[in-house]
Amino acid sequence: MRAERARQVALFRYRLIQDVVDPALSTRQRGKLVRQLVAAEHDGPFGDKVTVGRSTIDRWIRWWRTGGFAALVPRPAQVSPRTPAEVLEMAAGLKRENPARTATQVRRIMIVQTGWAPSLRTLQRHFERLGLAAAPPQAPAVFGRFEADRPNELWTGDALCRVRHKASYDDCFVMPPGRGNRAFAAGGGV
Repeated sequence: MRAERARQVALFRYRLIQDVVDPALSTRQRGKLVRQLVAAEHDGPFGDKVTVGRSTIDRWIRWWRTGGFAALVPRPAQVSPRTPAEVLEMAAGLKRENPARTATQVRRIMIVQTGWAPSLRTLQRHFERLGLAAAPPQAPAVFGRFEADRPNELWTGDALCRVRHKASYDDCFVMPPGRGNRAFAAGGGV
């Protein structure tokens, strides 16, 4: 699949420059054709509309002249890992030791132990590749002191508001006795 896509890209590049690489053209004629190519919008190798810059067309012409059609085929990126394997193995070991550890915690431990650690995102990607990434935490079941089994089982009130505004209420027994609430606790209003 990747090789076929690369071949389609090479065919698109050749289609664009095929008239420009004609040896019978003068420099002036070639320049005029290149300017026309730059000004136009082209159907890309995968059906999308693309524009191509002057320097790109010049580069494709150089490649054609030095290597022919094969030089127009894009090459796969040669990516080599930048982080040493032993550092990534240390991070994986720390994660396996305690699966609840986050990548941030693993990174902090590594910095303390070795003085250096890869970036947080590098560790996260590495854990995902190895299948060590923790599942997102589940929300705990909500249960607290303000939950009731039936309506009107629990009532709440604000005692400080009554004292602050010197209001009197008929249900004084609801307020606990305490600082400033003695008159209410005794059953009298202010």
